[in-house]
Parts: sequence; structure tokens; C-alpha cells
Amino acid sequence: MTGPSALVKVEQASRAAMNAPSARPTAGLSDGVLGDVAQRFGTPLYVFDERALAERTAFLRASLPQGVGLCYAMKANTFVLPQLSPLVDRVEVCSPGEYRICRTVGVPQGRLVISGVHKDEATVAAALADAAQPATVTIESEAQMRLVDQLAQRFGLRVPVLLRLTSANQFGLDACKVRELAGRYLRATHIELRGVQYFSGTQKTSAKRIGREIEKLDRFLASLEQECGWRAPEFEYGPGLPVAYFEADAFDERSLLVQIGRHLQEMSFTGDIVLEVGRSLVASCGTYLTSVVDTKCNRGQRYAIVDGGTHQLVYFGQSMAMRQPSCRLLRPGTPGEAGADRDHAACERVAGSPAADARTTCDHAAGDPAADTPATCDGLASAPDSERELWNVFGSLCTVNDVLAKQMPLCGLREQDVLAFSNAGAYCATEGIALFLSRDLPRVVVLDRAGEPHVVRDALRTDPLNTPSSFR
Repeated sequence: MTGPSALVKVEQASRAAMNAPSARPTAGLSDGVLGDVAQRFGTPLYVFDERALAERTAFLRASLPQGVGLCYAMKANTFVLPQLSPLVDRVEVCSPGEYRICRTVGVPQGRLVISGVHKDEATVAAALADAAQPATVTIESEAQMRLVDQLAQRFGLRVPVLLRLTSANQFGLDACKVRELAGRYLRATHIELRGVQYFSGTQKTSAKRIGREIEKLDRFLASLEQECGWRAPEFEYGPGLPVAYFEADAFDERSLLVQIGRHLQEMSFTGDIVLEVGRSLVASCGTYLTSVVDTKCNRGQRYAIVDGGTHQLVYFGQSMAMRQPSCRLLRPGTPGEAGADRDHAACERVAGSPAADARTTCDHAAGDPAADTPATCDGLASAPDSERELWNVFGSLCTVNDVLAKQMPLCGLREQDVLAFSNAGAYCATEGIALFLSRDLPRVVVLDRAGEPHVVRDALRTDPLNTPSSFR
């Protein structure tokens, strides 16, 4: 969309983005609220905030050009699907299990996009069963196109499909194969060529990189019309919007979204544009709560053992030990009251807070591993509540890799304290190595728009899944 009218739209989108609502909820989840939930439901625990989810969705819509749709990649978090599906235009499904979840919670078939490099016939057939509103199917191989065409003919349907363009990996189709299938099925009776889909990765913070990608895709879409006579009605694009999990990840999100919006507005492509988002949409709605179950000092280093771990808290890659996550210390006290948190202003650890004034070691230096240092153990619990100390926070797994944070400055940490990790709304509940050591899966709580908690999954034992069937 070029020309003066496009420039006006760019300016309008830019102003709207700068005046858009906050990416975080207006009030947020206070220590009192999180403390109440932890006391009531126990830890480890996932807490997802519906208000934050709604405000985040509104923020993204207001920050993007008018008319750009949102497709939620539900693999990021299935537990908020009932709250989120009415707020987005469609939902991406990548497995038979995800499809069954959508049917269970009532997402209309016509708003589903069946994606993935492996699509089994039963799932695709079920997704096409609603003749009035069949799901859209992405095509990632010639075999997938044949399967969809055969099922559409069997059911007497016209099925909308998105041809997925590869980003030089196992996903999608080469450009030449997209052109070939577009030409072959352009006038097919049972196939509706809905558009082109493209996704090339996540956590992309460079607007220039995204802009170059959009320009190339714009030229490719134009070539489809020139060479195949097909003007794609729709372009679904995964921009890989980033989340600032650690202090080094900080970026100007409003500026990034404004620049992405400008690149989208400047496309010569005139069809509908839908952005596929997952991580960026739901990360900020989640908090992971885990309790300190033990503290110790080994060779001059303080260790806090928590009842959760990296099998339940996954940000982006296995980098928890390398950088400081956004986390704060909740104090056991009168639930919901202002005095429940011990010296909150001094003790809170958030991304970017200084650690220079923290005590780096226990009262003795690291020395002989067999040395008897009983005085240090006595001094571990006697540090003033207002004095920062550096703690290594480890989970309950039997591996040295179960590190939630290293050298985290905390004040007066002791057993039964609760640590609240922010930005846990994406992938933490769905991507972790949940079956390792047969530890129970945590409860999942969703706070509705009135702030009332609802258990959407109870704690779940995993040992039956790891037990030979003949002994169950």
C-alpha cells in the first residue's frame, strides 16, 4: 500500500501506537494478591491474569495498523485459550491434542488454522467436518495438499488453505513449489487458495531485519500474481515479536511496533494481513510462584532450594543460569495486607536492579571442601532483613543444571518464602521437561477480570505416566 494515503495511515498508526494502553495491567498483581493465592493453592503454582491478557491484546491491536488481524499460536499457553480466543481473529493448532483442546473449550472450527509439518488424516478430517465453517489448513508439502484435496472431495467441501513458504528449514515449501501448487490449484473445485503463510523465528528485536523480511515477502507475493495469475487474498506473517525476559533484553517495544506497522503499510500487497503471535501475547500475563524449602552455604556460596525448577519455568532456551530473570520475594505474613511484605522496596529483585551492595559470600571464604564451618551455618539465618545477600536459586531436580538464578540479590531470604517469577505466561506451563523425575505438575490458576482465582488444572501426578503398565 504505497502513495499519500498509505503515508497518512502510517502516521495514524504511529500516533495510535504512542497513545496505546500499557502492555502491562493497570494495577498488576500485588504481593498481597500473589501471597493470598500461594497460601490458598500452594506452590509451585502458575498464576495467569485475565486482565493483563486483555490489556496486552488491546495494546498490540492499538500499536499495529488498523485492520491487521491476530492469530494466536496456542502452543504458547493452552490454559488461557477460553479467555483469549474471543479477543483474537483465529487460533493456530499444531497437533491433534491442541485440536481436541479447542473443541473442548468451544473455539469455532472456522477460526482454527491447522498447521504443522505432520498432519494426520483423522485430525484434518475432523477439522473439516463443519461444512459451514471448515478450518483453514496450512500446506507444508505436496502430500499435505493431496490429503486436503482428497478429504475436501470426500466431504463435498471447498477448503481454505494457506501455502506456507519455507524459511530454509523443515517447515513449509520452497518458493518454486508454492508457485507450482498455486498454479495447479488456482481453479480447483475443492481448494480455496486463501493466502501465504511465513514464519522465520522468535525473539526478533531488529526492526530493520523484520523490515527487510517484509520487503522480500512483498516482492514474492507480487511475483505470484505476475507468474501464476494468483493474487493472494491474505498474508499471514509471524514477526517473532520479542519478550524482555532478562535485564539485557530490554528494548523499546512501542518503537519496534511502530516501525513494523510502517513496513506493513508500505507493502504493495493489498490483501488482508494477519500476524501470528504467541509468546509476545501471553508472556506478561503469567507469574510462577515457588517456595524456598531449604537454604544452605556451600564453600562460601549461598544456595536456596525451591519446590519448583527449570522443568516448570522455561523462558527462551536454557539460559536461566546465565542472566537475571525478573523476580521478587514474597514474604509470609498477613495475606493481602500492606505489612505482609518485609521491606519490599529494599528486597524486591527485578531485572536491572543493582547487586553491587549485596553480600557476595557467606561469612567465610571458599576453602577446603571438607572444612568444618559450623559458624557459617549459624550466620546464614541471622543476616538483617534489610541487608542484601547474593543467592543461587536452584530447583528440586537432581541435576546441576536446575538453576533458576545465580547471584540474585535478596534480603533476609529464609525457608517458606515465596519467589514470584514474572513473564511466565508463555511456554512455561507447556514446554518444560515435565516428566523428568516424575515430579507432580503444578496447579494452574487463572484470575478472572474481577480478580477471582479459578483452578483450571489441579496438581497432577506424573509417576503413573512413568510406571510400567503391568504394575499399575
